[in-house]
Amino acid sequence: MSEAFLINFTPQETRVALIENGAVQELHVEREHSRGFVGNVYLGKVVRVLPGMQSAFIDIGLERTAFLHVADIWLDRTAGEQTRPIEKILHEGQSLVVQVLKDPIGTKGARLSTQISIAGRMLVYLPQEKHIGISQRIESEEGRNALRERLQRLIPAEEAGGYIVRTIAAKASDEELGADITYLRKLWSEIKSRSVGAFPPRALYHDLTLAQRVLRDLVTPETERIIIDSRENFQKLNAFATEYMTQVTALLEHYSGERTLFDLHGVEDEIQKALSRRVDLKSGGYLIVDQTEALTTIDVNTGGFVGARTFDDTVFKTNLEAAQAIARQLRLRNLGGIILIDFIDMENEEHRSQVLGELNKALARDHTKVSVGGFTGLGLVEMTRKRTRESLAHILCEACPTCGGRGEIKTARTVAYEVLRDLVREARQFNAREFRILAAPTVIDLFLDEEAQALAMLSDFVGKPISLHAESSYNPEQFDIVLL
Repeated sequence: MSEAFLINFTPQETRVALIENGAVQELHVEREHSRGFVGNVYLGKVVRVLPGMQSAFIDIGLERTAFLHVADIWLDRTAGEQTRPIEKILHEGQSLVVQVLKDPIGTKGARLSTQISIAGRMLVYLPQEKHIGISQRIESEEGRNALRERLQRLIPAEEAGGYIVRTIAAKASDEELGADITYLRKLWSEIKSRSVGAFPPRALYHDLTLAQRVLRDLVTPETERIIIDSRENFQKLNAFATEYMTQVTALLEHYSGERTLFDLHGVEDEIQKALSRRVDLKSGGYLIVDQTEALTTIDVNTGGFVGARTFDDTVFKTNLEAAQAIARQLRLRNLGGIILIDFIDMENEEHRSQVLGELNKALARDHTKVSVGGFTGLGLVEMTRKRTRESLAHILCEACPTCGGRGEIKTARTVAYEVLRDLVREARQFNAREFRILAAPTVIDLFLDEEAQALAMLSDFVGKPISLHAESSYNPEQFDIVLL
């Protein structure tokens, strides 16, 4: 399966699209004013310890205090150190070197760990550890042992710290591994020197930019092209790759065409589709994707698809197609947390098994960790996808100012009846000469037509005249009652 990365630069943001076999599979957006914090290392200060939650709030200089759970506090197991209550480990005012595990999401602060890990192209350096771990994707025991032995020979004898060998290192030369070791040791040395004598909160290390992380983390042997639409940034990335990952330099291309890079490859259209609740399937079926604070639900519908011989076959074929589309939408929208999928009901157990297998197969290429359960008693598929950053919708959109994120607004009649109730309350509290209603044109039109009699009856009841004024700038739910 061929893949390519398209990298679009503007002064305000960087956007990256992963294309597999001509279709957009992933979208990454990083804005200059709100760059992510995952991987950053800070000297923080303990603000509050919460024994009941076995957690602490740490000030690392961000808008909201960050969150540290006792499970994310590093322990030296080789020295026999045992897990202790957090109030025995931390105290208010204490300085602490921490690393961000998860960006702030919604109202939640960043998630922290005291176990530092610095990622390179081939290796991840763990300065507090002493062991060498091998990626689980390297399945051959013989290959794992060989890699461990090679790395042990390359690590300087006097060096402390451990390493995790990434999957891409399976085919790396000794020179490439050695270069990664040197780079990571130098980086950790710089972080330590910045922390000496510093006062918290202070940033000690910022992770790479989005474009640099793509070269480091996302490029695979199947990547054929990395197309960049900015000459200046092409030169920067080329220099970065030449120094740290020479095998990537041959993949870099500068695009200078008249059409924008994302327009040329249809990425702009895919972004618009990824912000919609409805996802149309080629067969005529469709998905409805609803993202909430607690979880994401995906409903599968047959729509206009009647192509199969029987209803069972129609349902089966729609669900198979939906399984592939769902896996793509999860990556495209970067949906994380708990996900519930409501496939169309299938009586045939074999059909259920095949749909579940198709979903797992489609999710196998996801760079993010996923866990899929079977069908529940209610016929739903439960799954989780690791959430490390905001979803695409949360980056590009905000709650509707009219409905407040409900996805619905009150009808003009509902608002009109609220106005009438408020008028009664106002009349009981204030002895005004006249009441004036300011509301959206749709509400005022209702008072002039269908609810004119109700308004006249209320005017007689309160004994005061009531005038109307349409405010085109008001949203459909907004109104004011002015006392004259």
